[in-house]
Formats: sequence, structure tokens, C-alpha cells
Amino acid sequence: MPTADILNPAVDPAAADRALSDASATQRVAWALAQFGGSVVLSTSFGAQSAVMLHLATRIAPDIPVIFVDTGYLFPETYRFADDLTKRLRINLKVYRSAESAAWIEARHGKLWEKGAEGLASYNQIVKVEPMQRALTELGARAWMAGLRRTQSSTRENLSVFSTQEGRTKILPIVEWTDRDVHRYLTENDLPYHPLWEQGYVSIGDVHTTRPLSADMSPEETRFFGIKRECGLHDPAANI
Repeated sequence: MPTADILNPAVDPAAADRALSDASATQRVAWALAQFGGSVVLSTSFGAQSAVMLHLATRIAPDIPVIFVDTGYLFPETYRFADDLTKRLRINLKVYRSAESAAWIEARHGKLWEKGAEGLASYNQIVKVEPMQRALTELGARAWMAGLRRTQSSTRENLSVFSTQEGRTKILPIVEWTDRDVHRYLTENDLPYHPLWEQGYVSIGDVHTTRPLSADMSPEETRFFGIKRECGLHDPAANI
């Protein structure tokens, strides 16, 4: 789909970022829906604090398509968490997967996640990036909302509320929220953290590339063996 067909020409992400810099997360979600209507989607990993964005978005737009990329290697707790939240919040869930099954990927390529930065990049491209790109195209997304926050890692500390990624408007309604803000919202709305949160998992992805936080590591080192933080979904340049 050509960029001109994706991007709303009436939306200037930089101007929107300035105009809504002091707006609430709810106001930002409402703005995105007013601008893009049925062509705005939300992505989720059903990670540690994913219930926040899922609740924020679906209470305003119950039918918003929610993209979930299933790598085939997620924790059992993640799949159960996804089922529970989908039922509770009545999420319009759109699950996308690699064209190759997990077993087929290993048969063809081996355990790519054990092959350093290059292997991780190939792995992420197959099981995460390609399915997400396919989802955005098939769902006709002109705008993409996500729950990234600046305090999550050094790679995210300069994120804006609004930006453009590969021709689509990217909206991060809770980008400036702290862990305290997240905890307050979850508590006030009786929403759960991911079940592994209490076991020390602060960022939750695949079973083979996720570790609980220990005293001798930073939160960023709990993913991808500390080799990298981003998988390429939200920062395409990072998946190289």
C-alpha cells in the first residue's frame, strides 16, 4: 500500500505532538479515533502492564482492532493472560503469526535466538516484524497506537506522543507515564499485571529470550540476553 494511501494528509505528527503534549492519555486516544476512525489499530504484547492501554482504548472504542503477534514461543502465562483479558474487556483481537510454524522455523534455521545479534535479527523478522507488517496492511491501518513508555528503556526515552513509522501515524498515549502512573491506573480500574510480574519479570517476551530482573542487571538486560532491547516492531532500524 503506497504511503500516500496510508497517511492522513491532514495530520502533521509534529504539530499534533505539540498540540497534545499536555493532553491526557484518554484525550489522545479520542483524538486518534476522531482523526482516523476505523483505520486506527492498537497493538499489544499482553506484556507486564498491557492491561492499561487495552482498557484505555477499548472503553472508548470497544471494536478497535487489537493486533497480537503470537511468536509461538510465549510463556504459557502470557497465553492465559491474553485469554483472560480478551474475555474480560471483550477485545476485538486479531492474532497474527509467522507463515512458518515454530517447529518449521527451527528445522530450517535452527535456534536463531542462540546465534548472536544477526540470528536475533533474523528471528525477530520472521516471527514478529513480518506478521505485524502483514497485520497493519490487511487491516488497512493508517494509524497505530501502542503502549510504549519512555521509562521502559534507553531506546525509548526520547519517544514522542505522535510520530510517523513507515508511512503510518504512530500514537503513544501513555508515553510519559511512570511505573507509579501505571500502578495507579491498574489499581483504580481493578486491572491485573501479567502473572509473571510478581516473579520479577519486568519485560515479558519469548521464553528463550526473557529473564527475570536480578540485582546485577538492568531492566534492558532482561530481554535478548542484553544484546539488544528492540525487536524491530517499534524501531525498524533496531532490527539489524
